[in-house]
Amino acid sequence: MRAMVLTEPNVIEQRDIPEPTTDQGEALVRVTSSGICGTDLKILSGGIPAPKPIVMGHEMVGELLTDATDARKGQRVLVDPVYHCGTCHACLHNQQHICTRGGLIGRDINGGFADLVAVPPANCYVVPDEIADHEVPLIQVLTTCMHGHRMANIFPGDVVVVLGLGVTGQLHVQLAKARGATVIGITRSQWKLDLAKSLGADYTFAPSDDIKDKILEVAKGDGADLVIESAGKVLTLGQAFDMVRTGGAIMPFGIYTETKAELPFYQFYFKEIQILNARASKGQDFVASMDLVKRGMVKLDPMISDREPLENLSGALDMLTSEAEGRMKIIMNH
Repeated sequence: MRAMVLTEPNVIEQRDIPEPTTDQGEALVRVTSSGICGTDLKILSGGIPAPKPIVMGHEMVGELLTDATDARKGQRVLVDPVYHCGTCHACLHNQQHICTRGGLIGRDINGGFADLVAVPPANCYVVPDEIADHEVPLIQVLTTCMHGHRMANIFPGDVVVVLGLGVTGQLHVQLAKARGATVIGITRSQWKLDLAKSLGADYTFAPSDDIKDKILEVAKGDGADLVIESAGKVLTLGQAFDMVRTGGAIMPFGIYTETKAELPFYQFYFKEIQILNARASKGQDFVASMDLVKRGMVKLDPMISDREPLENLSGALDMLTSEAEGRMKIIMNH
């Protein structure tokens, strides 16, 4: 079958590789659309370790070619890329998403940048007909944001700041707004600020020396109830400590690859800040996310800037690293 294979850092080759087997009870999916994630860029460069050769891709939708746990052959399914052992301490405490013996499809085993992918049968979720095929890979991203929001006590009228307005930032804006929060989006990019505004942000600001004063004005003298750091930069995470109210919470949602950092630890102590560290997602996050998209509470299409053929994966990855204005999410057509 056709597959786009990462052979060494920053090198993708199109190869004809054997079709995946299902002799261990896996479900087989014919991939129709897949999405490129920031995680893929870090795997590509070597920032996130992965065996090689490897087929990347963990955001995928396709036709189910075999029956699965809650889906049947021929149905369109979204794949949960996180697999688990079922017997470790985390799994036995309903934390399968952080299984110590599990992994990520597309990072630890072959993923969705290919014609076919073998996945655990319980990881297939039937997609409602109302959701367009090219939007579905983004739902996998949404589930990870949803998982974080399920950890946060957000109530109507709370002030939520989202630092960084890439794909996950725009999704956090919409989820916080769906829960009735007053949402502030912050980034340097004007077009991303405009997009966040169109997706429901109440206020949008570029970083500035008086950004804390602006947040205090919106929050009527207090800091934000929740600050979501979605840029994946430790420097930005440090700024979140200054923006959050005493007794508030910070969600460090970006993936940090720095090995050393400076943070305002006294504020961490003195303000009694909660840290909500979210990784991956659970089954209920998939169900809830698809429902929100189906009902139009979260919009995905405005974030899709490009659709490319699978054969142009290398070019699409280069497109994302160029950070061109207006470029957000790239979907690969299979």
